[in-house]
Parts: sequence; C-alpha cells; structure tokens
Amino acid sequence: MSVPFFEKHRATLERALTAIAERGYWSAYPESPSPRNYGEGAVEAGKAAFDALLDKPFDFGDSTAGMRVGAEQSPFGFALGISYPRSDIDQLLAAVGRAQVAWRAAGPQAWVGVCLETLHRINQQSALMAHAVMHTTGQAFMMAFQAGGPHAQDRGLEAVTYAWDEMRRIPGKALWEKPQGKSEPLRMEKHFRIVPRGVGLVIGCCTFPTWNGYTGLFADLATGNAVIVKPHPGAILPLAITVKIARDVLREAGFDPNVVTLVAHAPGDAIVQQLALRPEVKLIDFTGSTANGEWLEANARQAQVFTEKAGVNQIVLDSADDFKGAIRNIAFSLALYTGQMCTAPQNIYVPRGGIDTAEGHLSLDQVGEALAEGVRKLVGDPARAVEVLGAVQNDGVLQRIEGARALGPILLDSQSITHPQFPQATIRTPLIVRLDSAEREKYLHEWFGPIAFVVATDSTAQSLEIAEEAMRNHGGLTLSVYSQRPEVIDRAIEVAGNGGVALSINLTGGVFVNQSAAFSDFHGTGANPAANAALTDAAYVAGRFRVVQHRVHA
Repeated sequence: MSVPFFEKHRATLERALTAIAERGYWSAYPESPSPRNYGEGAVEAGKAAFDALLDKPFDFGDSTAGMRVGAEQSPFGFALGISYPRSDIDQLLAAVGRAQVAWRAAGPQAWVGVCLETLHRINQQSALMAHAVMHTTGQAFMMAFQAGGPHAQDRGLEAVTYAWDEMRRIPGKALWEKPQGKSEPLRMEKHFRIVPRGVGLVIGCCTFPTWNGYTGLFADLATGNAVIVKPHPGAILPLAITVKIARDVLREAGFDPNVVTLVAHAPGDAIVQQLALRPEVKLIDFTGSTANGEWLEANARQAQVFTEKAGVNQIVLDSADDFKGAIRNIAFSLALYTGQMCTAPQNIYVPRGGIDTAEGHLSLDQVGEALAEGVRKLVGDPARAVEVLGAVQNDGVLQRIEGARALGPILLDSQSITHPQFPQATIRTPLIVRLDSAEREKYLHEWFGPIAFVVATDSTAQSLEIAEEAMRNHGGLTLSVYSQRPEVIDRAIEVAGNGGVALSINLTGGVFVNQSAAFSDFHGTGANPAANAALTDAAYVAGRFRVVQHRVHA
C-alpha cells in the first residue's frame, strides 16, 4: 500500500517541489475552516470529536494496559482529563527496533508515501486538531485551526519535500567504466542505498506542538527513520492525535505501527534525559528553553541534535511614511497569542531624539504613547481581544509579567480580561515598559510572553549596533526595521545578515513579523544561538540519512 500512497499524492509532491524552488505563495492545505474547504458541519464534528476524547483514556488502537499519565489543563479553564500510556523505555526501544527493520528496507517511495498520506489524513481532522491545540496551548480557535492545522501541515509537507528532493538525487545504480588504452576498460556496477541514521526523538513544546513538531517528525519519517514523539506534558493531545493517525497509516501500508510512537510523561519526569542519551537515538529535534537545548547539544553526543531555543526579537524604529500603519502592525504583533511565539517582537529601539514621520517629527514619548494606544485600541473590546490574545499557556508567563513590571516606567500595563465564553480562562494584555539602552541586563534576554520594551537609544546607528550584538550573543528569529532612509535599510540588511536573522522592512499591512510562511520563508538560519540549524532547508533533512554503496565487476 505504501507505493500506492506515493502515487496517490504524487501531484501534491510535484507541486511542492516547484514551491520550494520558486519560493512564492503556495499552500497544500486550505487555512480557512469554511465548509467549501472541509465540508458542511466539519467544525462542529471536530468539536464533538474533541469532547468525546475528554475524561477518558486515549486509544491508540493497541492494548492500553499498564500505568497511565496525563494532567493537561486547558488555559481556558478546565481539565482535559485524558490519560495516555506510560512507556517503559527499554520495552519501547525494543519494539521500535523491531519495527524499523522492515521500515528501513522499504525505501524512499514507501517512506514518503506514508508521510503524504499521514499529512492528508491529519488535514482531514483539522477541526479536531484545532480544538486540541486551542485547549492545550491557549491559542484562540482561528489561530489554533490555522497554525496548529494547515500551517503546521504545510511545514510537515515542506520537510517531506526537501527529503524527497535530496533522496531522488541518488541513483539506484550506475555503470562505472574506466578506459584502459588498448586493454578492455574496467567496468563496475555500483549500487547506492539510502540508509536512515536510526531512531529520531522529537521533543514537543507547549505553545506550538504541531507547528514546531512536524518538521522534525516528518523529516525523520520521510528519510526512513523510526520516530519517538515526546510531547510537553501540558500539550500532549495534538501530538497524540498525530501519532495515532500515523500509526493507522503505517498499519494499512503493511508496517509495524511502532515505527512511530508517543512517550507521554508527568511534569518533572527525567524520561527526556533517559531517552536523549540512549545509543539507539541518533536524531533529536527540540524546541524550548536555552538551558534544556544546550544540555542536549552538550550531552547527547551520539545524536545529531537540532534545537530551536530562546532568542531576543527586535524592532528598530528610525522613521515612518505610514506611522499609523506601522503602529497597528506592531500592536497586533505584540498582542497575537499573548506574545507566546518564538517570533514575537520584544525590544523596540527608538532614538532619544524621536523619529520623523509623514505627519511630522515625533518625540520618544510620543512614539511610546502611540504604541501603548495602538495596543489599547486593539484589545479594548474584550470579545474581539480574546480572539487575538488567546489565553496564557502557563504560570511562568504570569510570573514574567510581574517581574517585568518592576524593571522601569510602565507605558502600558498588562490587564486581565474576562473571556465571554470561558470565564475561567487566563487572559492578559501586553505590558510595555520603557528602558534605557544602558540597561542591557534587563532587555538582552528573552521575556517570553506579552512583554515589550521601548528602549531609548542614542541614535538609529546605536539601535542597529545593539540589535546585531543581541542576535550574535543571545540569538533571535526575527528583526524588523521601519525607515524611509535607504542607508538605514541597507545597514539593517547587513546587520540581519551578520546576525543570521530574518528581516522585515516597513511592515504596515496584513503581514506581521511573527509570521513565517512554509515553502517561501526560511524559518531559522542556524546562524545564531536561537537555532543551531536552519529549520526549513535541504541541510535540515540531508543529515538524517547516509548513502551506502556496493560494487561488483560488470
């Protein structure tokens, strides 16, 4: 069945190959939950399917005997009550070892075919996935549907496409013929085989379990590696649904479903360290804190480790032709999902002397007040605000808000909002604090959450110098600049290149610095401490397999 899966989705794969070459807009999976895309009643059916999972053991279609774990709490105010099997690591790795024998031998078309069919079936369950993502991460429904569903699926397909593009370059065999003058030429028949690295470990995060998790999961699977998925204890369900679908496809394709497994655990359990150091584990994908990422890089020496860690994302304000548009754009970027995004801006550098705009010169105080007012307008209506803000995923975010309040003068305080549908939800608006460029110990590390700093600098030149220093020493995934001066734009492009960060210039419309489009944007460069590898390019997948040959006289 696996090769028929490949043929079934060949047209999608071919279109995806074109997309990664052209880098224009393309998406394989519709991002709107409209009935035109997903059928009448799909959203309601997704909600019903989610409700049916609550307060029950999660069923992977296998025996569920033994200990179970699970204590997920919806940021919207209720316990999910779902339990998951607790794995014995030795038994799990033994089962994975048995399962991967036939999987490794199946070859690239089988691997890619299973991945494509799995993504197709995940897409069909996008409404269920939206509710699962919403009630584990705190994302508002529409964001959960898009980012946790089609956008994440695009990221998975992108990884599969890069994998196929790299593997198809390797011929199955070749005739090698070397002339020998008057003698008969030397002839060798050479055979080339793609050999997977081993077991992949995908360590999920609590804010974007699918969007961040699918790249590693499908990059591993598409290159013939078995995969162990280890979700964050607070966001197990989205990846459990994913693993269940993958296992169903594997069964139908004639493979042992233990090619893809899930390891759920309680908070504080040391199972990650145990898994990461096992000799069977050859690939690790991690999204999370700098401390945990650096531990993996330093200690999991037997594995190729891909990490996305904390960083400092920045905005440089120099001048603006459309100042109101810039403020609206920045305000939305600060508020979106309560700043709980690896790409959300944190530091906004403004010269002490103010900035020039089409409406005239604005002082530093006026710029700060405009930013505060822009956020106020955006979150002023609670019913509208909660659809942008979502909910706070964990108490650590609340603690950081409290800590940031004491750092300097508050331009805009964070407020609590009551959700009209979920009154027990934890909702917070952005906090904006004013700091001076000399206070680097306060703003040159990540304050994950709805926290932003307006940092007064001596000049735009100093703003860019600080930004470059921050990227090099502390990492970052996004940089944004607003300027009408070509020399400033040129310098910002140079700074972004030196710092290894994606740069956005004069965003005022419907594209925001926190957004990254699959098949077009390169998310993460591997050129600064926030990520030790580019997360969306050929190199990200190429290290997941090796080529082994054998040769014989022809």
